[in-house]
Amino acid sequence: MIASVTGRVAAVAPDAAVVEVGGVGVLVHCTPGTLATLRTGQEARLATSLVVREESLTLYGFATDDERAVFELLQTASGVGPKLALAMLAVHSPQALRVAVAGADLKALTQVPGIGQKGAQRIVLELKDRLGASPEAVDAALNGSRKDTLWREQVHSGLVGLGYSGKDADEAVAAVEPQAEADLAAGRAPQIAALLKAALRALSIR
Repeated sequence: MIASVTGRVAAVAPDAAVVEVGGVGVLVHCTPGTLATLRTGQEARLATSLVVREESLTLYGFATDDERAVFELLQTASGVGPKLALAMLAVHSPQALRVAVAGADLKALTQVPGIGQKGAQRIVLELKDRLGASPEAVDAALNGSRKDTLWREQVHSGLVGLGYSGKDADEAVAAVEPQAEADLAAGRAPQIAALLKAALRALSIR
């Protein structure tokens, strides 16, 4: 097994990079996040996983050993091959995948192209006890997600209660989203009264 490659980056493409190792250009398939860390002409080290098929040998590269470990573990689930595992890591970080699987967050998993509801359920069933997210990490992620959803529900229902249509309420919620996200980023719960006022101002100036 080729556990890693280290060398000068000869080229970077949308889905792969070429790393020169001992005078040989090695093609390594990577996530967009990993590719973004590579610069043509500079030295780089990638943790790698070699996938052997009858007709091909394909090398996949990762910025960290942890990404590689999650990539390989994802493929032990039914229906998950290397391309889908790479797509999962392109959408979610290793820790986010651990939390999504351990917390049975099907919505997060189905954000990955190629994973439907049944596929997400199968991944959760087969990997829930194997990816290793702590209960604390799952609780923290779910609580953060709930906080993000709660303000939207409250502002939306408040606007509908004032006589606005669902479509108008959706547009107003989108308009005040930066304000709510700023509160969340600062560790504060979004202030519903302030968000409602801002949403009403946004509707009045359309």
